Amino acid sequence: DSPYLTQLRTEYHLESVIKHCTSDYEKVRAVCAWVRRQWEHNGDNQPEKRDPISILCEAQQGKQFRCVEYAIVLSGVLAALGITARALSLMTQDVETREYGAGHVATEVYLPDLEKWMLVDGQFDVIPVREGVPLNAVELQQALAQDATGLSIETFSQTEPGFYLSWIAPYLFYFQVPLDNRLFWAEVQDMRHLVLVPLGEKEPKIFQRTVHFENMLYTHFLEAFYPHPYAV
Repeated sequence: DSPYLTQLRTEYHLESVIKHCTSDYEKVRAVCAWVRRQWEHNGDNQPEKRDPISILCEAQQGKQFRCVEYAIVLSGVLAALGITARALSLMTQDVETREYGAGHVATEVYLPDLEKWMLVDGQFDVIPVREGVPLNAVELQQALAQDATGLSIETFSQTEPGFYLSWIAPYLFYFQVPLDNRLFWAEVQDMRHLVLVPLGEKEPKIFQRTVHFENMLYTHFLEAFYPHPYAV
């Protein structure tokens, strides 16, 4: 356990957030709801520093932040509680040519008891599920594309399932994660990312016309994008 995560856990009394939880899934739900309550979303504001403690400190001063910061804080809080998590960037099919709103950032969490990753959206306090089983981002995309039955969300907030599922759908085209999740909040210039690209589609090189992607690896393989985090 790193000194940083220990500080995050103790300074924000994170054990109390999950004290009544009996499973990792319940812990993730409780933490997601807690993170959602820390500030209201503002898509134009950025924090002075991009680590969870700094973001939470600024939020306590009344500042509001983007989806990116919900994902950073949620991933960090879960890591501080011993739960494997990673920030997940979602991008639209027209990510290179759209001027605004081409991306959304959420979190994915690995549940050992289910042996699977699941999508957790801190901005909306949402976990997508199908027939009670939590879905990862690709599973959600496939379920929406197939108009699958039994698709809904888990939330402690007021987010409506129909609204969220319609809203998130366009962002479920390209998927991007950092390769080193120990550094997910750090300002690391050469951090490498993995991008999952649909078969037959081009590899995105630019974000919203102006930002050029660097240090990207591209794959079509789900096994590469969704590894077992405890595999030797």
